[in-house]
Amino acid sequence: MTTETSAETPESVVLSEIDARGVATVTLNRPQVFNSYNPALLTGLTQTLFALEADARVRVVVLRGAGKHFSAGADVNWFKILATASEYDRLAASRMSTGAMRKLAQINKPTIALIQNACFGGGAGYAAACDIVVASEDARFAVTEVKIGITPAPILRQLIDAIGVRNTRRYALTAETFDVHEAQRIGLVQTICPVGGLDAAAAPIIDALLRCAPTAISDTKRLIGRAAQGEFGDAMAEMFAEISAAGRVTDEAREGFSSFLEKRNPSWYPGA
Repeated sequence: MTTETSAETPESVVLSEIDARGVATVTLNRPQVFNSYNPALLTGLTQTLFALEADARVRVVVLRGAGKHFSAGADVNWFKILATASEYDRLAASRMSTGAMRKLAQINKPTIALIQNACFGGGAGYAAACDIVVASEDARFAVTEVKIGITPAPILRQLIDAIGVRNTRRYALTAETFDVHEAQRIGLVQTICPVGGLDAAAAPIIDALLRCAPTAISDTKRLIGRAAQGEFGDAMAEMFAEISAAGRVTDEAREGFSSFLEKRNPSWYPGA
């Protein structure tokens, strides 16, 4: 594989478009190297996610890979360069990859990964970081880092959240490749579709998200993250009760209940 070339920019290797419904499609665009990530791609992905989060038009973020494969993870030649780089440069690179994965996991919009063929290393991290994963029958997964003598530290939190400690131990320690059905069994994939059917399979999921109140979705995603981080003690229970009570009198809540009682679409639903 090659590392970034002089022609590559963050804008050229991460493409983003927003349709009339507010569905943002983010495309990893290095198909010649199986969408492996390098500094340009990580920078582009992070910048794009921050921009989409701040854009009130955006309701859903869809992540996909250009070409035959979703993502082969890190660019191996970039790793070769880092092996002889200074401690400062190595730490900067690790912060870049960790930060991109963290932002993908924490963005306040619902995220859907559409996966075909190879989803290896950091690619599996992208999948684990997204809220919803749709994969075609040809999808293959592996957490490959230990094969080249490094750890998958930047994606471990996301993997544990998605597939649990035991399954993370199995696949992060062996680097075995597993198919889409095993990925579904362990919780990395929720929906499997025929090859070429990713958009059709994602369509009803996107529609379901668009029918739900955007602020309520954002708040719910944030609360899920908080609830997953520690013991559900008295303080957390009281905080959740207060958030629930306050949420019942918002404009979204009023519109949600009204539209339900009146048997009509809520104002935030853009239609098919």
